[in-house]
Amino acid sequence: MASRKGMEVSIAVSEAVKLANVDVISAYPITPQTHIVEHLSELVADGELTAAFVPVESEHSALSAAVGAAAVGARAYTATASQGLALMHEIMFIASGLRLPMVMTVVNRALSTPINIWNDLSDIMAERDTGWIQLFAINGQEAVDLTLQAFKLAEDPRVLLPVAVNLDGFVLSHVIEPVEIPDQEMVDRFLPPYKPGIRLDPDNPVSMGAFGSPEVFTEIKKQIDEALIGSQKVAAEVWKDFGAIFGRTYKPVESYKTKGAETLLVTMGSISETAMSAVDLMREKGQKVGLIHIRLWRPFPFKEFFQAVKEAKVLAVVDRALVPGGAGGPVGLEVKAALFDKPGRPYVAEFIAGLGGRDLTVEIFMEMVTKANRYAQTQKELRYEMIGVREK
Repeated sequence: MASRKGMEVSIAVSEAVKLANVDVISAYPITPQTHIVEHLSELVADGELTAAFVPVESEHSALSAAVGAAAVGARAYTATASQGLALMHEIMFIASGLRLPMVMTVVNRALSTPINIWNDLSDIMAERDTGWIQLFAINGQEAVDLTLQAFKLAEDPRVLLPVAVNLDGFVLSHVIEPVEIPDQEMVDRFLPPYKPGIRLDPDNPVSMGAFGSPEVFTEIKKQIDEALIGSQKVAAEVWKDFGAIFGRTYKPVESYKTKGAETLLVTMGSISETAMSAVDLMREKGQKVGLIHIRLWRPFPFKEFFQAVKEAKVLAVVDRALVPGGAGGPVGLEVKAALFDKPGRPYVAEFIAGLGGRDLTVEIFMEMVTKANRYAQTQKELRYEMIGVREK
């Protein structure tokens, strides 16, 4: 039977990795991710998890070790954050290009400079185009569930791509929440042992990552893109299977009080729950407000997103990363691209907020809704608005 207990979300993620029966964990500490690999090292040392725990000298090496482990057919896992993820940038393309299934937890933290250890989404948004499937958890339970789902999704023969599971640094990773930890029998029913179709084997030699001339490079990139797009269908199957066993259902885009809503907040990550509280207050005041939060960031669920927002008149998109010199933030850009050719599309007001861990309160979400409605009435040409910027 599953057990429900209060625990730090980072520890809960480690417990999910243990339940997934991983073969190799490559580990390097970085705040605020360190508690995950620390606890995994304890589980391995205490004999609760039979796996190779590989301490490495950098995040670049951590992902390189995971690539090597996955290439020989192991179920591989690692975790990182911020500058560590940036150091992995080169290897992320290799992992997806070689079609190697693995799971990495990204505990989202601002990128330097200046040095900042608090939460925003600038780290993963800098890696949005690396060919990885990318999922976002809004609470501890989702962090556990998405970790288990990620292994099954990555290892499906129709996918064979790495998966990044994102959770907000500190405000989620270090918070103690009630989390249901499933028992091993349930997880084994959901997640069978990984059986690679092709792997590095001295007795049956194959070549991986060989030189790609211009005659083949384009086709390989097209294959990766098709696999990434096709993974959404597999994700839907994985979520259906998960719901049948564990009773919790998931969708690429989730809606909250959207019936009859004219204005929708668009969020990602744990801020979604704070935004829901804002929606509750505004609904009590008679305002026609709702919320959608994006769980599946890559591949972007265009169809499901449009279905979720098509009745709305105004979207208030909340980005926690900035594209310097561009048209705003990555989520806002994606939303505008998803809607640009849709007749009767809603007005999009984009807000950059919460950078470097700055608080996003219920009142701030309410303020963004008010501003979005006002800008929509005047059809203001809004590139973006950065919330809470001090002039001095």
